[in-house]
Amino acid sequence: MEAVAKLNNVPTSPRKMRMVADLIRGERVNKALNILKYEPKEGAARLEKLLLSAISNWQSKNEDARLEDADLYIKEIRVDGGRILKRLRPAPQGRAHRIRKRSNHVTIVVAAKNATEVTAEEVVNNETDN
Repeated sequence: MEAVAKLNNVPTSPRKMRMVADLIRGERVNKALNILKYEPKEGAARLEKLLLSAISNWQSKNEDARLEDADLYIKEIRVDGGRILKRLRPAPQGRAHRIRKRSNHVTIVVAAKNATEVTAEEVVNNETDN
């Protein structure tokens, strides 16, 4: 009962995006959306849109389950480094300084707390039946 959403080549540095991702790691989806809505950092708006996409992916995988009953939470959020655009900036005395424009890849995994509890109960019931 998991759903994944990915966002590739976001033109902000991974370090800045991790600061926002750390705010919502392990939180329930409703609380995470509220945090991201009022967070002033640039990466918050992108993460909010990605989280809504992950929720939508979960709904399409579990059409029979209700979103309110599922009690979704952010199981995993990863921010990895993306490709780096390398540029040169003129410096004094004929030199050049290298500018590295970093990007990142974000992956969010959303899961239902109720589903994990049910599967654990089913495993225990199956072991006692055998």
